[in-house]
Amino acid sequence: MGPIARIIAIVAGLAGGTVFSQAPEFAQQYRQRIGGAIDELSVIVEDFNRQAADHNLDRQQALNSYAQSSDDFLRDRGVSMQSTITRYETLLAQQLKLGTAAPVAKPFVLIGEPDDVVFANTWRDFVPGVPISFAALVWGAIGFVGGWVVVALTGLGARRVVRGRRLYRQAP
Repeated sequence: MGPIARIIAIVAGLAGGTVFSQAPEFAQQYRQRIGGAIDELSVIVEDFNRQAADHNLDRQQALNSYAQSSDDFLRDRGVSMQSTITRYETLLAQQLKLGTAAPVAKPFVLIGEPDDVVFANTWRDFVPGVPISFAALVWGAIGFVGGWVVVALTGLGARRVVRGRRLYRQAP
């Protein structure tokens, strides 16, 4: 690798390291948003559970009442409520996984099953953080190596093309 290629590889490595070092911060901001979403959904789910209990029904019985209604609006409302409950439970499970994962692993948990709405809103409002945690340093190193490898591989390919042209020109 020539001196210019080395400089480009170092710059690409630093850029990759900078970008990847933000993964733990993004996961943290995502986790905070999940907490807010859970807080709001819990109000709705608890209210539904309370209303069902007021009528001597459990949650599933109340949902079944909606599903068995002859009124389209009530059937649709039951489907909507089931969707809200499912999302609430999914976010609770993801919050638990994020809370118990090692700091370095949190971005992988996030990537595994992100909530589309929370992810999009986190991305929209994401504010990069200074990577001072161990997890950020690990992710920064991964990005550095990744950037270096990308440039090294493309550099190898470019070198082969240049060598091939030189050999072609030198051929009798």
